Amino acid sequence: MRNPNIVSLLLLVVLVSQTPVFSWKKEEFRNCNQTPFCKRARSRNPGDCSLFADQVSISDGDLTAKLFSKNQSHDDPVNPLILSLSVYQDGIMRLKIDEDPTSNPPKTRFQVPDVVLPDFLSKKLHLQRLTTETIDGDAGPSSIVYLSDDYEAVLRHDPLEVYVRYKGSNSRVLSLNSNGLFDFEQLRVKNEDEDWEERFRSHTDTRPYGPQSISFDVSFYDSDFIYGIPEHATSFALRPTRGPNVEESEPYRLFNLDVFEYMHDSPFGLYGSIPFMISHGKSGKTSGFFWLNAAEMQIDVMGDGWNAESGISLPSKQKRIDTFWMSEAGIVDTFFFVGPSPKEVVRQYTSVTGLPSMPQLFATAYHQCRWNYRDEEDVEQVDAKFDEHDIPYDVLWLDIEHTDGKRYFTWDKVLFPHPEEMQKKLAAKGRHMVTIVDPHIKRDESFWLHKEATQKGHYVKDASGKDYDGWCWPGSSSYPDMVNPEIRTWWGDKFSYDNYVGSTPSLYIWNDMNEPSVFNGPEVTMPRDALHLGNVEHRELHNVYGYYFHMATADGLVKRENGRDRPFVLSRAFFAGSQRYGAVWTGDNTADWDQLRVSVPMILTLGLTGISFSGADVGGFFGNPDTELLVRWYQLGAYYPFFRAHAHHDTKRREPWLFGERNTELMREAIHVRYMLLPYFYTLFREANTTGIPVVRPLWMEFPSDEVTFKNDEAFMVGNAIFVQGIYTEQAKHASVYLPGKEYWYDMRTGTAVKGGITHKLEVSEESIPAFQRAGTIIPRKDRFRRSSTQMVNDPYTLVVALNSSQAAEGELYVDDGRSFEFLQGASIHRRFVFSKGQLTSVNLAPTSSRKSQFSSDCIIERIILLGYVGGSKSVSIEPANQKAEIEFGPLRLKGGKGPSVVTIRKPGVRISDDWTVKIL
Repeated sequence: MRNPNIVSLLLLVVLVSQTPVFSWKKEEFRNCNQTPFCKRARSRNPGDCSLFADQVSISDGDLTAKLFSKNQSHDDPVNPLILSLSVYQDGIMRLKIDEDPTSNPPKTRFQVPDVVLPDFLSKKLHLQRLTTETIDGDAGPSSIVYLSDDYEAVLRHDPLEVYVRYKGSNSRVLSLNSNGLFDFEQLRVKNEDEDWEERFRSHTDTRPYGPQSISFDVSFYDSDFIYGIPEHATSFALRPTRGPNVEESEPYRLFNLDVFEYMHDSPFGLYGSIPFMISHGKSGKTSGFFWLNAAEMQIDVMGDGWNAESGISLPSKQKRIDTFWMSEAGIVDTFFFVGPSPKEVVRQYTSVTGLPSMPQLFATAYHQCRWNYRDEEDVEQVDAKFDEHDIPYDVLWLDIEHTDGKRYFTWDKVLFPHPEEMQKKLAAKGRHMVTIVDPHIKRDESFWLHKEATQKGHYVKDASGKDYDGWCWPGSSSYPDMVNPEIRTWWGDKFSYDNYVGSTPSLYIWNDMNEPSVFNGPEVTMPRDALHLGNVEHRELHNVYGYYFHMATADGLVKRENGRDRPFVLSRAFFAGSQRYGAVWTGDNTADWDQLRVSVPMILTLGLTGISFSGADVGGFFGNPDTELLVRWYQLGAYYPFFRAHAHHDTKRREPWLFGERNTELMREAIHVRYMLLPYFYTLFREANTTGIPVVRPLWMEFPSDEVTFKNDEAFMVGNAIFVQGIYTEQAKHASVYLPGKEYWYDMRTGTAVKGGITHKLEVSEESIPAFQRAGTIIPRKDRFRRSSTQMVNDPYTLVVALNSSQAAEGELYVDDGRSFEFLQGASIHRRFVFSKGQLTSVNLAPTSSRKSQFSSDCIIERIILLGYVGGSKSVSIEPANQKAEIEFGPLRLKGGKGPSVVTIRKPGVRISDDWTVKIL
């Protein structure tokens, strides 16, 4: 949800009371030419950098140097910059460049805290020595240090350049300043004749410290495509924004914004910002680059030949993609990830910024949301209708109208007079509730939260030092300074049952508007000259505000349960590291086919950059989807990591039973697919929690050498086993589907085998979208449907064994209590299933533990389905129980009506927690 356009204070007042719908207007947001630091940076030419490295040495285990300018003058001296290069385990390099503190700059430049893990810092390798080498054409030496057994880092002194290369060769992986575009605007004291103010529309930015931007070029070698830097509603593979034959384009903007009905296929910035880019090429090699900087950033992707007239002769002839990074403030704090595989790059990045949190089981199921369910009677009726129509769901959401006058942590006493009783009724069915809590606090002296925040001095200040006062849903509002850890602790305490009166253990939280959104602010956000802890300007940390708000809320829910239960918090704004605190969604999308299509590259990009738990509003937040679009969105959304339907209050009601019996059946079936696959999804969430590898993946992550997959952003993998292709056009009769790899794929509805490595023209029915199980994999399922995931906990499992050409397959199942942190102490079941040479074996993967309180389960496997089995045997033996079972034909799914028959081992009766072997005789 977001604000409409605001042109006056009068309209703001009308807005708060009536909340009408307007469409987004591009002119209300700055472009690069209206953003001075971006315009200045883009005007620079290759080779403009005049810096060179001197005084290079090893200090405290780092390579250090001072960077001097060749353009020094007595009248306008330029202070040297300080460079440090650090090396960490797993081949990760960190490069920092900042002002020299001994030159007494007017202030200390902001460095983003609380993102890099302390555990990562402990993995630093203390460099012992450097070697020198003269690169062809250079007048002086370059310094080389160890990075890993396969890679080394190079500091080229003059011209200044930093790069990673393969050891013992000139073949590069990543480089910075190869094109000489590095620029660092140092802080200085204002001259009397200078005007540092910047103006946009009716807003003035005072800029007390003047220009302080940084820009540089980064090159990715042996690269054919680059990805990442969310959040943008555009193609998965990032398109060039500058260069010959490139359509004139804005750079990709990273600036957290509350954007109303955002457009698809645009580089415009949205709600979150992660300055992490990944490259991939035909060689199958992958690399990554991350800039830890929370100020506004603009990034150009350069097209081939962009610098053809520069006269620069680069030392490497390798194919590469050049990019240009520009930021308004901060320091250079960058990380180079060498991979070389896609999964290794993601592992390396999440080793720096954190692994995704492990969600509670209920959160991985289906969520029902609307702005707003009107009152307790509406909640009760919606809940009952799901049961009446045999549609499972786990979470019902309440938007801002449930509060008392937009005062968070309160309830409207007329509409929601009995919140605890309402939640307990849902909890009796194993269901949960989520309420919204936003960062804007209503400036009302009778509101206890505002009164306390004011007295304690917890609000962000304006440029004059007073509590910042902006407009949002409640009207006049102030915003807690979440950069301050003491204030985050204070905020977390508000989720206690004593403070959040009416909340229960089954209530969880939704953080919206946390960019932060300010209706009357410049570009609908907080002014850049607002002040945070330590007089840090908002411009320096804007993109991290929502991250800290998400962090504080999640920590508050953990504290609420005395550390026993995992939190669930959905956030709209995000930054690097947000994966540690919960889920995000793609914001205020629209009910049209293009928005359905763009949801896939948006979710894939989030997964590549650490945020595995993400989704898009099913059906589109704005507008009224036609029935076919809504059904197709449910069919695709069932495979999103975060599966939630949501709609604006001006839209028609669209619960799944409102569109006729046939369409209810189709949406019910889509939701049933998700519940059937919950064991597989939960296993994937645990994999993400331990490795960083996303739940939903681009095809090339599983098939890194298959060039056909590199630009495909209409299909994706769920884990390593399921291929999904959305349907993105009306009345589609056929779909062109490329199935990668050399092995067969099995249709998940029929079990039919389809050949890999070619593009198929498949007939499309209204019943489902194309989804296939990969040969050589085993998927755990639960085929009995209950009201909620909580009520499925003790149900038996089905294993779907999709055999490859060697009649082999393997897969995993992870189970814990679905709720607590006990799994971190080993309280879980983790099994690997391997089918080979006619037998299926269950092997324990869980670490051994001396703890007495281990997790246990009496769940059994009731069916084993064999897809692609070519044997003729009719019976099996089960060891060590010394039992027998029969092989017969049975349904692919347990439900009424006719369906395909597949080879099935019925009632083997083995427990999921045990070692066993099922051998075909």
